Amino acid sequence: MESRSPDQLPLVVIAGPTASGKTALAIKLAKKYNGEIICADSRTIYRGMDIGTAKPTAEEQAEVPHWGIDLVEPGERFTAADFKSYAEAKIGEIRARGRIPFLVGGTGLYIDAILFDYQFGPNTDPSQRQMLEGLSLLELQEYCRKNSIVLPQNVQNKRYLIRAIEQKGVNLRRKSEPISNSIIVGISTGKPILDKRIALRTEQLFQNGVVEEAIKLGKKYGWESEAFTGNIYKIVRLYLSGELKEEEMKDKFTTLDRQLAKRQMTWLRRNRSIYWANLGDAEHYISGLLAK
Repeated sequence: MESRSPDQLPLVVIAGPTASGKTALAIKLAKKYNGEIICADSRTIYRGMDIGTAKPTAEEQAEVPHWGIDLVEPGERFTAADFKSYAEAKIGEIRARGRIPFLVGGTGLYIDAILFDYQFGPNTDPSQRQMLEGLSLLELQEYCRKNSIVLPQNVQNKRYLIRAIEQKGVNLRRKSEPISNSIIVGISTGKPILDKRIALRTEQLFQNGVVEEAIKLGKKYGWESEAFTGNIYKIVRLYLSGELKEEEMKDKFTTLDRQLAKRQMTWLRRNRSIYWANLGDAEHYISGLLAK
């Protein structure tokens, strides 16, 4: 690989639902083939939200360079267009170093924005933004349904819903085929296995101190921050207020993560260019292509 020119180095995409094992696979392959990882995850972009978003650990990040993590403060605006601009720059930098970029994550819009070269529209119309911000969560969801707008993966986040409405028609400004020189793999995991992995990760998050992390973040950024919407932090808040017992809190988070995995797969399955395989077969497939 090191003898190739930067433009010849492929982009390796490893997509899949939460808890599917894609991060560990990406690290293993990146170490073997001189790669660097760009995280395509709309949750790990936030600083301080480490345990609750299951970011790659400090040890994992020390094994292989990681990008796309800790980009903005919780609640700060960061769009798919922002991610595309950031990721494309990183892909170029990684290739310029003679290394292989690995785009890894479960946020389908982030991945598709790169693979199909989405051309995002202009910034929002202030008057439309004001109108949309005045709508409730349910009203925004209904607006999307009535206007045939694809719901974002996190349908509980007003900011994501508003941006989906503002970007209506973006799919008409995209390539019909993935960009050249890309290897695109999806991690396929049977539901029983994935459910067990999600339940296990729930226990690990609480053992690692997610409640303490949530308290710290809530004090620093305020519990109303939209970055806390639709994830474990809002459930921890219910626990802290006495509305949930510990086991109820864990059960709700497990359910939330399973719902997230289902939404992620629904989005990713629309990409017919993805080669789906279990972890072992995916490793063999990617290794075979990179070894050439």
